Amino acid sequence: MSNKAVINTAKAPAAIGPYSQAIKAGNTVYLSGQIPLDPATMELVSEDFEAQARQVFSNMQAVCEEAAGSLSDIVKLNLYLVDLDNFAIVNRVMEEFFSSPFPARAAVGIKALPKGSQVEAEAVMVIGD
Repeated sequence: MSNKAVINTAKAPAAIGPYSQAIKAGNTVYLSGQIPLDPATMELVSEDFEAQARQVFSNMQAVCEEAAGSLSDIVKLNLYLVDLDNFAIVNRVMEEFFSSPFPARAAVGIKALPKGSQVEAEAVMVIGD
């Protein structure tokens, strides 16, 4: 018997490929990358980077909550930015959603993201004991 469970919520964008929003294995939840799609329309929330970053973390928060956790339970966060000049903005937005102790993190500059997004985030969350 597997201890693996699929996490899915309508409060975050539906998967746009063959993947789950998150997978829970034991007390660890692996969150798939979130891009700034509005869950209702499945369209980019805005062309503005700051608005996109907020939507990414809002989507991530919805998936965390569906898995009976919160953003404060994230232990590792990976950020992907099309333009690393937006690094300071994503840090500022991140501080709106996370508080100390912050998760371990990587920020990687990449050429492109799905649907023309400027930012994507994926994470690992540990819940319970």
